[in-house]
Amino acid sequence: MSSRGNYRVFAIPAFRSLMLGGVLVHIGTAAQSLAIGWEMYVRTDQALMLGLIGLTQAVPMLLLTLPAGYLADIFNRRNVMVAGMIGTTLTSIALAVFSHSRGAIGWMYMLLFFDAAFHRLAGPARTALLPQVVPEDQFEGAVKWRTTLFHLSAVVGPAVGGFIITQSVTAAYLFSACTTIIYIVLLCRMEVPDQAGNPRGRMVQQVMEGIRFVWKSRVILGSVSMDLFAVFLGGAVYLLPVFARDIITHPPFGLSPQEVLGWLRAAPAAGSIAMALILAHMPPMRRAGKALFSSVAAFGVATLVFGLSKNFWLSWAALFLTGFFDNISMVVRHTLVQLRTPDRMRGRVSAVNSIFIGSSNELGGFESGLTAQLFGPVISVVSGGIGTLAVVAIWLKLFPGLRKVRGLMED
Repeated sequence: MSSRGNYRVFAIPAFRSLMLGGVLVHIGTAAQSLAIGWEMYVRTDQALMLGLIGLTQAVPMLLLTLPAGYLADIFNRRNVMVAGMIGTTLTSIALAVFSHSRGAIGWMYMLLFFDAAFHRLAGPARTALLPQVVPEDQFEGAVKWRTTLFHLSAVVGPAVGGFIITQSVTAAYLFSACTTIIYIVLLCRMEVPDQAGNPRGRMVQQVMEGIRFVWKSRVILGSVSMDLFAVFLGGAVYLLPVFARDIITHPPFGLSPQEVLGWLRAAPAAGSIAMALILAHMPPMRRAGKALFSSVAAFGVATLVFGLSKNFWLSWAALFLTGFFDNISMVVRHTLVQLRTPDRMRGRVSAVNSIFIGSSNELGGFESGLTAQLFGPVISVVSGGIGTLAVVAIWLKLFPGLRKVRGLMED
């Protein structure tokens, strides 16, 4: 693949708008996520409260993602995204008001619930819209660049958030609201091709159709389920406020705990950017299955190292490697799901995929917080890394066909 060919997807105006708006929202969301985690831990001094953030965000994910996938297949996907972004704008503003007035913790969690609900409304539509605006022969490259930009924003977001919350936690929520407003404007100005339609009024049947499709596709089922269990066990992000304030000793350059948190939160995304840039300048994968299993195993090892470290630089490097290797599995999984699914079903299949991903992130955060509360944060992270390695070994036996996948666009 030529260097020029690596960038030709940016010639598509709708792709540029999606990427610009997505980057801004990811930066704002990362800053808001950093703020809410810090505020909850400082106000309560309990690791369990960090886990409850994940649980609060997981409930709407479990309840609403599949119906959102149905909506993405029967309604205009851009309009569904705009509705979701309007909702997240309002919840971010409300979080700012409650944070400034030191409102009740219970109400803060309720606002997080609605914020997650609106994100879930827009999620499947956003994922299904990408192959609608990008030709199939450029789609793997589009996924690589989307992943690169997503992780770039995940580096910038915590860095920006760490700086903002040292001045004002409330300002981080308002910053997030501003980014979603800009995304709404970009979406409203974007030209989108017509999508394959589906008859309305059969939500349960059509949702079940998407579930059956994933269940029958062993390659898709294996890839998304391995990610679910690996990240569920190996995620350490929700516990970073604990490590930043209580475990990492003698941070360099006189960094405050808030700044240490920002740097640690940015490390996985920095690793993902490094890998994404490598992948974006490489030809299409030829041994995608083997790359998937190897990357998830390496993610588990890096998580284990982070859990055992008290040194800032070693901890940062370990988190960097979690993002570095997680990027490979993300590219493989997203490309497999989108290119091996008919357009008329992409919203529902994306919703099923989102449930797997959301379960691994939000419920994994609750599991990490609960384990940390009972046994300590170090045991929580170390046991998760070991569990991730066990998942890889089990999935090699359960899904031998997944390991044999070569090109991502091959049937």
